[in-house]
Amino acid sequence: MTASANGPRPDHDLQQAVLNELDWTPEVDASHIGVAAMSGAVTLTGEVPTYSALLAARKAALRVRGVTALADELTVHYLGGPVTDTDIAEAALSALRANAVVPEGAVTLEVRNHAITLTGNVDWNYEREAAAHAVEHLRGVRSVQNLITLKGRASAFDTKTRVKNAIARQAALDADRIVVAVDGTEVTLTGRVASWNERRAAGKAAWSSPHVSAVHNQLDVRPE
Repeated sequence: MTASANGPRPDHDLQQAVLNELDWTPEVDASHIGVAAMSGAVTLTGEVPTYSALLAARKAALRVRGVTALADELTVHYLGGPVTDTDIAEAALSALRANAVVPEGAVTLEVRNHAITLTGNVDWNYEREAAAHAVEHLRGVRSVQNLITLKGRASAFDTKTRVKNAIARQAALDADRIVVAVDGTEVTLTGRVASWNERRAAGKAAWSSPHVSAVHNQLDVRPE
């Protein structure tokens, strides 16, 4: 079976493309990762030595043209010396304090079984993401759950227009295929994009509004 230039990739081709991208990613040891593909949905299985390697594998798979859904069944099997939850908590606190983007004292963390949970309240989504990035590469971490929320903000009558204009400014996006709905300070994106990178770019554009407290990214990924 073959596919047209604009059609879906055959399962075997997509599987091999993901394997090649994993092998091309320096942070990932692809020899311990299995890949299955079916109608655009990709499943990753196996073990990785760090949480950062898991994230790198996930991002690598989503970069591949033709991937419309990803099931991440990877597990972190840490191979280093003993690391306790206390060790991780101390390192995570230091990492948050050292990060100039994360507001001092705004984030609280809990560590249980090498899994970090972040809570707190910040002004911007980029601060929320920076907190997670600060701790996800720490030695011994197996997962990071980001429950940080944004502070309440006033709604604006033109939020929908501002968000649509922000999306339209993105060169990689076809704004005509993206529908923006606003309910108070919450934005919902629906419609269609050609890749996960485009989906992420649209969400990031929406998050940048000073009148948005939550973004529900429901865009479908459907390659051309």
